[in-house]
Amino acid sequence: MTAYLILHGWQNHRPRGHWQHWLADRLRALGHEVAYPQLPDPDDPDLEVWLTELRHYLDPDVSRVVVAHSASVLLWLHAVARGVVRDGDADRVLLVAPPSASVVVRHPEIAEFAPPAPELTLPGSTRLVAGDDDPYCPEGARTVFGEPFGIPTEIIPGAGHLDLDAGYGSWPAVLEWCLDGTAGLTARPV
Repeated sequence: MTAYLILHGWQNHRPRGHWQHWLADRLRALGHEVAYPQLPDPDDPDLEVWLTELRHYLDPDVSRVVVAHSASVLLWLHAVARGVVRDGDADRVLLVAPPSASVVVRHPEIAEFAPPAPELTLPGSTRLVAGDDDPYCPEGARTVFGEPFGIPTEIIPGAGHLDLDAGYGSWPAVLEWCLDGTAGLTARPV
C-alpha cells in the first residue's frame, strides 16, 4: 500500500475546507496511510525546523507519494538540495503552486525559503501544477520552476494559488493523480 505525505504552506493552519484536508480525508477513506502534519509555526516558519520535521516523515522502505503546496514546495526543493531527502524517499512528488523568489524575499517570515539553485536531481517522478494567474508566482511557475528544474508542468487557467480563495476545496483531479500518477491535474474542482 502507498503512503502519502501532504505538506502545507505558509500561513496554512490546515483548514477543513482546503483541498489538502479534503485529499487526506479521501485517501484515508480508501484505506491509505496519510500523514498531513501541521508544520510548526506556519505564520513564521523556520526552514531548519521544517526540514527536521520533514525528515521524520521520510523512509526509503515505504512507497510514498508526496504532495507539497506553496512554501512546502520550496521546503521540498531545499530538502533535496541539502540531502535531507534521499534517493528512495519518494516514489512520486507533486509540487503545487510554488511561490517565486521575487515574492518570498518580500516577506521576512519566509525569505529564507527562497528557492535553491536548480542544479538538483529530484527523487522519484516529480510533477508541477500551478495557476496561470498565481499572485505568489507572477513570473509563471513553468518559467521559474518547471523549465529550470526540468519538471513536467501543468498550468491551470484562472486557478490562482490553488487554494480556498481560488475555489480549491474539493479537487478530484489531485485525488486521481495520487491514485494514478499518469492522471491529469488541470480539471477544475467541482
